[in-house]
Amino acid sequence: MRFSVDAHAIGCHLTGNEVYIRNLLNCFARLDPDNEFFTYLSRPQAAGAVPSHFRNLPVSENPFRRLGFDLPLRLRRDRPALLHVQYTGPLFANVPLVASVHDVSYLEHPRFFTSFRATQLRITVKRTVETAARILTPSYFSRNAILRHYAIDERKLVVIPNAASSVFRPVERQVAAAFVERKFRIGDPFVLMVGDLQPRKNHLGLVRAFEALLQAHPQIRHHLVFVGKETWSSKGLHRAVERSRVADRVHFTGFVDDDDLVYLYGACDLFFFPSFYEGFGLPILEAMACGRAVTCSNTSAMPEVADGAAILFDPHSVSEMTRAMADVLLDTELRARLERLGMQRAAQFSWEQAARRTLQVYYEVAGAQSTKVKKPAALRASIPS
Repeated sequence: MRFSVDAHAIGCHLTGNEVYIRNLLNCFARLDPDNEFFTYLSRPQAAGAVPSHFRNLPVSENPFRRLGFDLPLRLRRDRPALLHVQYTGPLFANVPLVASVHDVSYLEHPRFFTSFRATQLRITVKRTVETAARILTPSYFSRNAILRHYAIDERKLVVIPNAASSVFRPVERQVAAAFVERKFRIGDPFVLMVGDLQPRKNHLGLVRAFEALLQAHPQIRHHLVFVGKETWSSKGLHRAVERSRVADRVHFTGFVDDDDLVYLYGACDLFFFPSFYEGFGLPILEAMACGRAVTCSNTSAMPEVADGAAILFDPHSVSEMTRAMADVLLDTELRARLERLGMQRAAQFSWEQAARRTLQVYYEVAGAQSTKVKKPAALRASIPS
């Protein structure tokens, strides 16, 4: 059987979308070595991130050309049993679609997007969701949000949680700190935040909370480190930091690949995730898998993912964020307990399990049952807890 996957996100630094499809493909190679996988890539260097025996085929980086011309042509030529896409399918498809929709923030919080991007997603994702044979989403929060906004049969929706990649593991703190000082020139203890520099991630709120923290507790020596690529809105964040009283203690690393990111997680004293809205919140699990204490927002899917292994706060409240930071940084016993609970929580998620369940969806859609993939004894219908 032949399955096609739109993997254009690989190599484009599209963060969560790239992490998702890259991990699935690598697990597919181990779980289902006998069937064919065609991967559609936009960057030549992306082929190195895809299993070597998969057939890699080029599609345009331009989304209009990719969706309107390249993918429809590829499907006619390749004749797969289905095509797996993220959010938006091709304009014309002669095969069934499996669509991964990680969240509907473009509908629930359009202010976090450019008007063009929000409009584009409203139009294209609606068409994809309505025509897809199955819709995959990583949390029950996102499942319920999709059902609120789209008049579709709920049986088409399948919740398959994400996981932290195996690269994210505990690293001895002194080793991690030495790497971060050498690579990023950050030698002081620090609080870490990971996410593209966009309004939805609430970096500005964290800067204000960090400023209040140092005012209230001048003995705290920590710096604040932002990991994430620049976006259309990041200039405003940089200006706000420059005007703040903590400008000399805030650092921007830009985009960081996973091999370096594991050391940033390992060296931090606290991972702080103040996002307003997440369909899952993968950095929460990554930090937990690295053995670091996590505090995160009490909104959207984040409580579902953290499930008692993190301190939660209202991301709209600077005072709550300040208190959460102070509680963890000043209480070593609390920090150690969160580190222990976080590692236990992260271990309950697996990309292999996500890939198994995704393959089961592929075979359902293709109208056949696999005899090649060994199915687990039981597949839980909910996120592990």
